[in-house]
Amino acid sequence: MITHHFSDGLYAKETAFAAGTAILKHTHDFSHLSILAKGKVAVLRGTEIDIVDAPACIEIKAGMTHGIKAITDCVWFCIHATDEKDPSKVDKILIGV
Repeated sequence: MITHHFSDGLYAKETAFAAGTAILKHTHDFSHLSILAKGKVAVLRGTEIDIVDAPACIEIKAGMTHGIKAITDCVWFCIHATDEKDPSKVDKILIGV
């Protein structure tokens, strides 16, 4: 389940997903924060994989390949600086999909 949150110049994509679910590897041209609000995940950043328990705030540096795999049921937020407020356009702007 995805819930979009917008504020002035900020976007938070809230994703709730089940244990075993993987979020595909991708990169951004900018740094951003991700927040694990609930659960436990394996986080890929570059060539390193860390096991992270909630609550946690994780910095993803610009140009770094990253992805996650849920070890337990999770709630994950990706926080981005953007003025876009249309849920149908925000992923294309931020990750090109």
